[in-house]
Order: sequence, then structure tokens, then C-alpha cells
Amino acid sequence: MSEPLLVQLVRTLARPIGESDRARARLHLLDWLACVAGARESAVAGALNPMQSDRMINAAFLGNVLEMDDIHRTALLHPGPVIWPCALIEDFSDLDAVLDAAIAGYEVMIAVGATFDARHYAFYHPTTTAGVFGAAATLAKGRQLDPERFANALALAGSVTGGLWQMHREPVTAKQWHAAHALQTGRGAAEYADMGITGPLSVLEGPQGIYAATCDRPNAMTFPDQWRIHEVSFKPWAACRHAHPAIDCALELRAAGKLTAPFRVETYADALAFCDRSDPVTEAEAKFSLQHAVAVIADGRDAGPEDFTPEAISALAPLRALVTVTEAPEITARYPAHFGARVNGFELIDARGDPERPVSEADVIAKMHALAAWGGLAGEHAERATELALRGNDAGAISALLAEWLA
Repeated sequence: MSEPLLVQLVRTLARPIGESDRARARLHLLDWLACVAGARESAVAGALNPMQSDRMINAAFLGNVLEMDDIHRTALLHPGPVIWPCALIEDFSDLDAVLDAAIAGYEVMIAVGATFDARHYAFYHPTTTAGVFGAAATLAKGRQLDPERFANALALAGSVTGGLWQMHREPVTAKQWHAAHALQTGRGAAEYADMGITGPLSVLEGPQGIYAATCDRPNAMTFPDQWRIHEVSFKPWAACRHAHPAIDCALELRAAGKLTAPFRVETYADALAFCDRSDPVTEAEAKFSLQHAVAVIADGRDAGPEDFTPEAISALAPLRALVTVTEAPEITARYPAHFGARVNGFELIDARGDPERPVSEADVIAKMHALAAWGGLAGEHAERATELALRGNDAGAISALLAEWLA
């Protein structure tokens, strides 16, 4: 009988974490802090009562609101909004310990998510279904659980995972709750595994496990030498990642003076499944609209949060009417390893922020400043967050800063 996948995965987490890995993790920490800062004045933030729930659970809600959270392409999930509040929730004072816990959380969340197939993604939100594994791993690493209890933490979390895409079809905020749910589930799984409660170690591949229930042909789990956090993409624009390749193409055409109507968008099938929306009404719908995304760029805007508000939706209706979207089978064939698009014949295979077209540290810092301002914070807050995330070693100070933002 083969060894359960979760046991194999936990064994790989014993390999060393280097300073280059921690440096990469610091960038993702700053990126997540920027997303939380930018969502401070959102409707979701207004609905949360800071007196009735843990500040990190509230932070988990806010990390995805602007649709600017980091993403892993082949796993089709957003690690940051789940992993960072988990890594900070138990107030470890040493930031290196937080970074190491987060690196393990990214690894597990992505490793599990990358095994899910197209059938799974058609119905399930991988940020939740794989997120509970990542959350449990983050807390298990932080608590320094032995390998047996670590694997049981993952097994317990996986035994109750879920997260259906139906929330994408209704005007609700369940997508943000999914990240908070993953945090809470993973935290409980780690706590109970630490006490000796056990879970089904073959919860992924077993005959009544997740693959059997949600996948047709799950992908093989792989165990690369490099930590997978290095594979994660940053999001420069405030829209669903499926809209980013079209935004990127439109920006390149605009810079060359060649972005002219009518606008013909060709892209992969999932981009159409999630973002073919010619008449968005709400801010969330606009962020999931290829038509609106291209109209934003054609209007001379930069696809920031202000470009998806009700005011922008109304103002850009004439331009949206000039955008057509179709599938390009050859672009679909390269997906999800590559998120590509073609606008008016101009094609990009990868989007800005992907490992092949990386953003710089300066870009992430600029994002922190821009989103802090959008969230109503003075510039010194962005400077403080940047210093703490990129150069500090005081996790408690980061928690205190978040508490101030979310009070």
C-alpha cells in the first residue's frame, strides 16, 4: 500500500528555508498588507465588528476584497488572504518564524490545489478547498508539530473542506468569507491534531476522498526542490486575474498609440466563463468583466480600485459596448500554465506579475502606498508597513499595525 499523499507532502516540508525564500515571503507579506489596507473602507469592512471577532479573521476577509491578492496559476488559487492571517494569528514575536510558517502554508496549499482538475475548478473555489490545507500547515508549522500530528492536521482540515462557485453567480460577499473559513478550519485542525485527534490521511486520494468526489482526472502531486512561493504571481490591477492578460495587452497597445475601437479580445475559455460580462452593475461584477477591464484602459485609466466603482461603471458603458470577447483555442491550450490574451491582434502569453514578467520590489512598495491611500491611510502607514514587512523582524509590530487599521 502506497504512503498517503499528505504524509509524503509533510516530509518535504523538513527541507531548509533560505534567506532568499524569506525575502520572497516578505514581498508577499507586504503585498497582502497592501490589499488589507486598501479594503479598510469597503462594504465588507463595514460589516465586520472588530469587537466580536479576531482581528486576523477580519483581515482574512479583507485580503481579497480588491481582487489584487496574489495568485498561483496552475493551482488557480490565492494563497495570501488565507496564509498570512494564519501565520500572524498566534502572535509569534519572531518574524522569521512567521515567514517560515507562511512558506510551508504556501507550499501545502499550492501542492494540493495543483492536483485539482478542470471539473473541480468548474464547481469549487480552490482558495477554500486547498486553502484549509494551507491554513492547517501554516499553524502546524508555527506550532512545530511533529510529522505525525502535522499530517493529521492536514487530514482533519481536508475532511471538511468545500467552497462552491455559486457565490460567484449572486451579489454576495461569500468569496471573502471563504478565506476566513479556511483560516478558522485550518486553525481548529492544527489545534485538535496537537491534542492527538486524528484525521483520514488519504483524504485526497482515498475511494471516498476529495478526488473521488470532485475530480475526473486529478493531477499527480509533485514535490519540487524549490519552495513554491517563488511560483506565485502578483496582481498589479484591481480585477479578477482572468481579466489581467487583456488589461496587459490593452496597456501595451495604448502605450504604442494603437488602442483603437472596436476592441476585439481573444483569450482562454476560463476567462470567458468567469469574466464575459458586458453589462456589470456592481463593483464585484465590474472586476469580473473583460469588457469593463478593456474599457478602463481605453479610457486612459490604470485599472486601480477607483476604476471599478459604480461611477466608473456608468461612465464607461459606451466604451464597453465596443468590446467583443471570444475564445482562442490556442490560448486555452496553454492555460493554466500561461494566462494569455490577444487584443486587436496583439498577444501576450503571460501577464505582468507572473514569474516570467515579474514585478519589482519597488512595484510592490508602490502598490502598498497606492492602496493605503485608497483605504484612507496616511503615507506614514505605508512606510511603516514597508519597513516592518521588508526589513523588520517584529511580528508583533505588524499585528499591532493591523489592529490599528482595523479598529
